[in-house]
Amino acid sequence: MSDTVLAAARPVASRPSVLSRTFQAMYGRLVIIIPYLWLLVFFLVPFAIVFKISLSQTQIAMPPYAPVFSLTDGFGGLLDQLRQLSIDNYLWLTEDALYFNAYVSSVVIAAVSTVLTLLVGYPVAYGMARAPESWRPTLLMLVILPFWTSFLIRVYAWIGILKPEGLLNQFLQGIGLINEPLIILNTNAAIFIGIVYSYLPFMVLPLYSALEKMDYSLIEAAKDLGCPPISAFWKITFPLSFPGIVAGCLLVFIPAVGEFVIPDLLGGSQTLMIGKTLWNEFFANRDWPVSSAVAVILLLLLVVPIVIFQQSQARAIEQDR
Repeated sequence: MSDTVLAAARPVASRPSVLSRTFQAMYGRLVIIIPYLWLLVFFLVPFAIVFKISLSQTQIAMPPYAPVFSLTDGFGGLLDQLRQLSIDNYLWLTEDALYFNAYVSSVVIAAVSTVLTLLVGYPVAYGMARAPESWRPTLLMLVILPFWTSFLIRVYAWIGILKPEGLLNQFLQGIGLINEPLIILNTNAAIFIGIVYSYLPFMVLPLYSALEKMDYSLIEAAKDLGCPPISAFWKITFPLSFPGIVAGCLLVFIPAVGEFVIPDLLGGSQTLMIGKTLWNEFFANRDWPVSSAVAVILLLLLVVPIVIFQQSQARAIEQDR
């Protein structure tokens, strides 16, 4: 009798586990699908639209390019529109040195700004990570605090600081360090200052996250074995914080390459960066196809190195295992 009861009870007891496993499997798939849907709607679809415009031709109309995809003429009309697409805009970019120089200048300025941001942000993040735990939330809030103010207002504030009659020159002249005002505004130095100031939190936060998790008993062990503090830093602290360095550099370099506001306000009219070139093509020349081609190439220049780096990192991790 007891065996019969147990045999009958086994399927009943197993049903909730089967249902729970099914629910967990569906939930797991849903968690994976949602980010892909987000990328599809907010990245791939807009990129496809921009790429299509880059293959179109300029015309005086609204929108200022042709052909415009329309299904009013049926599938045959759509095929005719596809036949009108061409790569003439990409060929045009190779013929005009302006765009090549803008790409090179943007990459150089972004790279220098990233290095300067790292040099400033690493000591800040290291000091935050080594500070007493009761101070860390306050220090973290002070790093994030500039985000509470408009980005445009913060950049405008640097105009009042860096201009010849600005606060910086008045202070340096007041303490007798200089006799004549320094020309900083409308130069690359002003752009570097603006980018470092604006993107410093993007460098500090990943570094702080990596340094805070580090086991500082390793440093103590190195000191006990006679390792000087500087050698202990380069052999232990710096390698362990390398993931934070990579993340911070990417978070600074990628938006800095396409930056428009800072070069326009602090760099002046002579500054050549791809962000300003895009703005001029879109709004001044109203050449949407060429500007879309510029944007597509810029995206490829940024995405391809990141993908290659991630693949190399994945191979290195597999080899270590």
